[in-house]
Amino acid sequence: MKIYSFSPFGYEGALVSVEVDLRRGIPAIDIVGLADGAVKESRERMKSAIRNSGFEFPAERVLISLSPADLKKEGAGFDLAIALSVLNAKSLLSENKNCDDDSWTINNNINENDSVLVIGELELNGSVRPVKAIHAAVSTALNAGITKCIVAEQNAREAREVKGAKVFGASNLTEAFNALYNDSAFTTKETNEELFSYPKDSIVINGIHFPPVTEEYDFSQIKNQKKLVRALQVAAAGRHNLLVFGPPGCGKTLSLQRFISLLPYLTPEESHSVTRIHSIAGLLQRSSPLIRIPPFRMPHQTASIEGICGGGPHCAPGEISLAHNGVLYLDEASEFRSSVLQMLRVPLESGMITLSRAGRSTVFPAQFQLLVSTNPCPCGNYGSKERICLCSAKSVEMFWKKFSGPLLDRIDIRIHADYNKSFSSEDNKAKKNEEEYSISTSELRKEIAVAIDAQNKRQAKRNALLTPCEIEKYCALNSECKEVLEKAVNKYDFSPRAEASCKKLARTLSDMKGQKEITLECLNEAIQLRSTPLGLDMDF
Repeated sequence: MKIYSFSPFGYEGALVSVEVDLRRGIPAIDIVGLADGAVKESRERMKSAIRNSGFEFPAERVLISLSPADLKKEGAGFDLAIALSVLNAKSLLSENKNCDDDSWTINNNINENDSVLVIGELELNGSVRPVKAIHAAVSTALNAGITKCIVAEQNAREAREVKGAKVFGASNLTEAFNALYNDSAFTTKETNEELFSYPKDSIVINGIHFPPVTEEYDFSQIKNQKKLVRALQVAAAGRHNLLVFGPPGCGKTLSLQRFISLLPYLTPEESHSVTRIHSIAGLLQRSSPLIRIPPFRMPHQTASIEGICGGGPHCAPGEISLAHNGVLYLDEASEFRSSVLQMLRVPLESGMITLSRAGRSTVFPAQFQLLVSTNPCPCGNYGSKERICLCSAKSVEMFWKKFSGPLLDRIDIRIHADYNKSFSSEDNKAKKNEEEYSISTSELRKEIAVAIDAQNKRQAKRNALLTPCEIEKYCALNSECKEVLEKAVNKYDFSPRAEASCKKLARTLSDMKGQKEITLECLNEAIQLRSTPLGLDMDF
């Protein structure tokens, strides 16, 4: 039996082989293999756990080897693997009849083809405590051909979410040892429930599964913000990045926080990659170990670069990786550090981020949708029809310089939001009925579902993620549309990236209407969504 454990580092992590050598000498326990303090302390924990579980601890000198030797081992997740390796070596020693007089060298790799992944922390009484990164560990083991896994009972449900894993959830050391050679003790999720199924209360629209709508996330409570709600609908349909600016209290945060209700459930592939990242970060809920709703991350304005992009001694995931296949929302974005805002440019373009620490590197996926809300100036009233701005032209210019052109150029949709209009006089009742606008989340989802279904059938990715070659293929324009777009490029001084954004937005708007070709109406709306002026260029 070959026993493995797992060393979490970054997104990939590494399998660690646990070997035990029993030999004559002064009784002692030695651990080799670049173990940190927590791993070295496992000597005392596993020794007490073995004795308190009713087993006899070996009287010989115990050498524990964790390989590869040059990989630093950290954390308490090695306890259970070390204890089972010691018990396994002792049982093999008692069966060995050919030992010489000088040394008994028994290790746990007699059968290289029979391997098991073991992860868990031990209490002194032999109970097994859960640890994090179980989903990542089991996925890594399966890629290496190891299907049997012994984990803490509280981690078993998370481990079984990985397709093909045979899992045994142990509550104590005795159960884990008894299961070591008992193949029938290991179960997979397929034996008791479907591997991946959408919740029974999901709402299916045009073949796309959405979560139920709750009152606090319903857009029907957003009044008189037709342009903003329409922009959010388009952003959800094509996964376009979006910037909203306007005076304080106009409804920016209220609207954008409800954006998550417009997104469908994650696909199985998306769900497992998101679950792996959250498992590494220790953020999974044991009651629901597989994440199916797109993550919505809203970091505070004081967040550091490490907090946003990830890092630390173990290369832990940051906010942009935790928002993978979901949304990263920066509220009051002007209050974030300039360095934090600028580091978003590369992940927005590549969909991943590479972290390097102490001679090791890891690549985290970071395919997130960026939502940004901010005031238009330091006082917040620039461009408002209801209030007067007291900021100087210089202060407004410096305010917008914090975002930088390259970052803003990667945001497809820009929207200016203002205060809701109030109608109190009897003479304006007709105007109120005409201009007051609200729409429910359920209604907004209908066009979103049509667009997502069209994109899945056409290119199996969202329009915002199209490459330049795919834009030429899927966002072709007729001669009339080409002429209109060329005039817009010259009028608004669009960059090549901005021109591509207009094509992708027009493709999304056409998909929402179920049209195979991009129409002039959709292109004009796309140009309006992209061309909203910012800073001193605003003309109201």
